[in-house]
Amino acid sequence: MTTSTDIPTRHLPFDAERREMYEAACARLDPNRFRDLLVALIDIHSPTGRERPASEFMADYLRGTVGIDARYQPVSEHTGNALGEHRGSGGGSRLLLYAPIDTHIDPEADVPWVGPELRPDMIPRAVVDGDLVIGLGASNPKCMVAGLTEVAHAVVEAGIPLRGDLTIGFAGGGMPVSMSARDNVGMSSGVFHLLTHGAMPDHAVVFKPWWAVYPEEPGMCWFKVSVRGTFGYAGISRGTPGFRSSIVPAATVVQEIEAWLPEYTARNTSGSTLPEGWISAIRSGNPDKPAFPSATTEIFLDVRVNPRTAPADVRHQFARLIDRIRAAHPDFELDWDMYGSLPGGATDPENWIIQSCRRGWEEVEGRPYESTPLLGGQTDGTLIRRLGVPCARIGYPWPPAAAPAELNEGLGGMGVASVGDVMTAARAVVYAVVDTLTRTREELEL
Repeated sequence: MTTSTDIPTRHLPFDAERREMYEAACARLDPNRFRDLLVALIDIHSPTGRERPASEFMADYLRGTVGIDARYQPVSEHTGNALGEHRGSGGGSRLLLYAPIDTHIDPEADVPWVGPELRPDMIPRAVVDGDLVIGLGASNPKCMVAGLTEVAHAVVEAGIPLRGDLTIGFAGGGMPVSMSARDNVGMSSGVFHLLTHGAMPDHAVVFKPWWAVYPEEPGMCWFKVSVRGTFGYAGISRGTPGFRSSIVPAATVVQEIEAWLPEYTARNTSGSTLPEGWISAIRSGNPDKPAFPSATTEIFLDVRVNPRTAPADVRHQFARLIDRIRAAHPDFELDWDMYGSLPGGATDPENWIIQSCRRGWEEVEGRPYESTPLLGGQTDGTLIRRLGVPCARIGYPWPPAAAPAELNEGLGGMGVASVGDVMTAARAVVYAVVDTLTRTREELEL
């Protein structure tokens, strides 16, 4: 596999017939229709593990409004996927346009962890402000779902004579979480079910933020470090024999991990993957019993995994860090575990779907595709690739240039979308659809 992401784009200009098809489909991209669907989706709350209403809505929309075969695919009582297909005349490939449908914030439970109060971009209620649509998940994932639906709608409406089959899928469980109270949904559980229950394509396009074409994305390893002490009492004098805090040494362990993470990132960066890592949670004691210091303090972190590095190797690197901490602080008692992992995934940049999306990007931009920025964000595209499907990630600028400054602070609710930005990126996806599905499967092996 070629690992460089800066190889030249393989040019394959549209002939007059394909050019006409492309222009006809682009002419039918409707920003108002896209905006209305996005607003409706934002208003349907779809936290990870509770996506059923949103997925059922999208199955009905694909079937009733877009006019293609579509169905709701249940995974459990509360979660499921939407899958639609517009079949071609035969002899072509099967292309999946894909986006997750779940959001990462539970407004009723996540304050103060997402901030002291909920911002407008953290609430599942859409607000339209000119070109912007604001609300929980507006830019990720709701505008991805609405954007790909608009692409499919335009292609169908334009009557493009496809040879291959255009498949469109939206899955729950796409967030990098594991919801223990909701059947452990997350970590790409929905797309795994989608692909293994009828949606397996020849190629896939994942729609995600950032106006670039990515042939690869990282996986992730989740670690828990437990710092041990003794169960205590607030009335015990400092220095009393037999009492050891777990919380105070944990503060030092946090600093040691934080100093190591940039070293890890630098050592494991390659291709277009920048595998960052962050301490995400610390847990100790019971706030109802503040008089009794905890015997254990737990530190949780997510470390991203380059597609060229196995999770087992990342685990080994982390083990060496723990050995280093123990050597530097022999009085600390700690143990650790890797409690979650997903390998990274990569597609050869020379593969048809990567090259086709680049040609779409160049068509929209009117200039050569020069380089792919480094990225550490993980999507369901990782698992799609690991399951053997060549997959391209393409998207739109984020955050929108006109987004209010107060909503750009931190990650927020990923809840500000620009209609214009998404419609621009949609034209590149339309290009890849026409480029890919108007040819025989043999032609795509160039």
